[in-house]
Amino acid sequence: MIPAEGAGDKAAQATAGAQPATTLTAAPSEPPPTGTGGRRIWPQAVTDFTSNRTGMIGLITLVIMVLFSFVGPLVYRTDQVHTDLFTITRPPSARFPLGTDNVGYDVLGRLMVAGQASLEVGLAAAVIAGLVGTFWGAISGLAGGWLDAVMMRIVDALLAIPSLLLILLLAAIVTPNIFMIILALGAISWLITARLVRGEVLVLRSLSYVGAARTFGATARYIVLRHLVRNVIGIVAVQVTFEVANAILLFSALSFLGLGPPPPAANWGGMLTDGLDYVFSGYWWLIYPAGLCIVITVVAFNMAGDALRDVFEVRLRDRE
Repeated sequence: MIPAEGAGDKAAQATAGAQPATTLTAAPSEPPPTGTGGRRIWPQAVTDFTSNRTGMIGLITLVIMVLFSFVGPLVYRTDQVHTDLFTITRPPSARFPLGTDNVGYDVLGRLMVAGQASLEVGLAAAVIAGLVGTFWGAISGLAGGWLDAVMMRIVDALLAIPSLLLILLLAAIVTPNIFMIILALGAISWLITARLVRGEVLVLRSLSYVGAARTFGATARYIVLRHLVRNVIGIVAVQVTFEVANAILLFSALSFLGLGPPPPAANWGGMLTDGLDYVFSGYWWLIYPAGLCIVITVVAFNMAGDALRDVFEVRLRDRE
């Protein structure tokens, strides 16, 4: 009986000694910051994106549209400055694959040139919106208190005004050109990004590594740049893709209303406006090509944005 009791004591001691090991190997209560593990996360994000069929279709389509707009004019050279009244509104043929417009411009060549302005405006406005919205939301979420309330009320007030109305107001104040349109679109496109980033920062600032940075005397600027911005970059990347599509649509709407860059500058919305007077004359090549380019580009950006959202949504990835 005595050896049995000794064996029982040893088993109990072994069990008691094994208990701390279980506690030490428990999963952490909060995930490590994305910024510190970026070298491991980004390769996985690229792998996840390339395995997403919808995202790859959108990305390939965007590459094709960029090549069409920027490389196409170097291969298919046309004169998009001087008019030719002897070749106006000609139907598609071997010489003009997509016909000519009401002043004799080659429609295919004009689509390529117009795509440059549309893509440049969309991308530039989205980058401005991403930068402004990220820092506005990060500062608001980290500061809290009355500063957070004031900054968010400004965002709410601007969101209450229709975007197209703000664009029309700015276009009426300044002379429409590519640079001013980019600034105008960027000035109204950062609001949603700011709200998304602020909501994420409200969660991130309660985590232990942000508190530790404050304890060691880190400044607000250091915390925003080093920890918060780097951890919301995934959300911002997703939102930027949607903002590009939205900026292209707004730019097309402005041009359709006659508030785009003046001729001979070309964009897809302006081409739709020029062809509107001929919609009942059977000149379909003045309407459909530009409209299809807008639709294809916007849908491609949205597809890429959906794929990026799936990649950076950690909770969705863990569920899968």
